[in-house]
Amino acid sequence: MPDSKLFFPDPSQADDDGLLGFGGNLEVDTLLQAYSKGIFPWYSHGEPIMWWSPEPRLVLFPEKMKVSKSLLQTIKKNKFTIFADTHFSEVVRHCAGTKRAGQDGTWITEEMYLAYIQLHKEGYAHSIEVFYKNQLVGGLYGVSLGKAFFGESMFHHVADASKVALWSLVQTLLKWNFNFIDAQVYTAHLVSLGAIEIPRNTFLKMLQSALEHETKKGSWAEAFTAL
Repeated sequence: MPDSKLFFPDPSQADDDGLLGFGGNLEVDTLLQAYSKGIFPWYSHGEPIMWWSPEPRLVLFPEKMKVSKSLLQTIKKNKFTIFADTHFSEVVRHCAGTKRAGQDGTWITEEMYLAYIQLHKEGYAHSIEVFYKNQLVGGLYGVSLGKAFFGESMFHHVADASKVALWSLVQTLLKWNFNFIDAQVYTAHLVSLGAIEIPRNTFLKMLQSALEHETKKGSWAEAFTAL
């Protein structure tokens, strides 16, 4: 794991909302160091970089994803075409531009966008892309380290498109024996898909176990050609 020049406090020092610290930078080494310690950046335009390690932590174990009958029918219809790591920047832009209930603006600032583009170029950040009639209509992106996938954001412009993206990711992570998907903080949508909240200490122990494995670095495009 590359060494960051920044010092991150122990996640147990985070406040009740999970906020651990301010400032620093979004360089690749810094982000990798943060993720390896169960910490992630989350802030809005005009604010300093904020680093978080929430208690509890929302995670999705790939084998526990809930697939509804309607979603299963959508999957079986093969109406969508799935790709990975072919339109990363577009996925991030769509995630940034998607309006969400209870949110004013986006936390995916231009600085964040450029940082994750660089993580993608370095082979650590990945996108899952869902196309319908040759149009990008849904997807997600996140960071992969060891046997852990850190989900960052998802979007859809057609019903079930983001769910299909998550299902596609889960199928591949199952093949690769990934331990979990980090979903960060509670959302009813992700809980409906099988995510659960666990204590931060439990999450950090799981993370250290996941990091004992080699990171599947580089493009994931080929792995999704059969989906």
